[in-house]
Amino acid sequence: MPPLLVSCLLYSLAALAEIAGCFSAWAWLRLGKTPLWLLPGSLCLGLFAVLLTFSPADHAGRAYALYGGIYIAISLLWGWLVEKTVPDMWDIAGAILCLSGAMLILLAPHGRS
Repeated sequence: MPPLLVSCLLYSLAALAEIAGCFSAWAWLRLGKTPLWLLPGSLCLGLFAVLLTFSPADHAGRAYALYGGIYIAISLLWGWLVEKTVPDMWDIAGAILCLSGAMLILLAPHGRS
């Protein structure tokens, strides 16, 4: 599998895990769900942290920066599929901008002239 595809898949899975983990707290505190929702949520947040360590980035700060763009796009997708909130034109434009920045960070020849 091409490295770019592996990176995008890794970051997408990490984003889903983080969003699911955070949504468990949202469901408990904002939607009135049982605190038991926090158990799978905690596991999801642990999975997120582990997945992010497999980033191809050369240091954590860069890994988190490029992850941010993918996280934003996946968050909007979550809102659409799980919470039934359709992204508007501005959401989509913002996600494209963020993904472009993430790809620039991922594909740039850092430190190579």
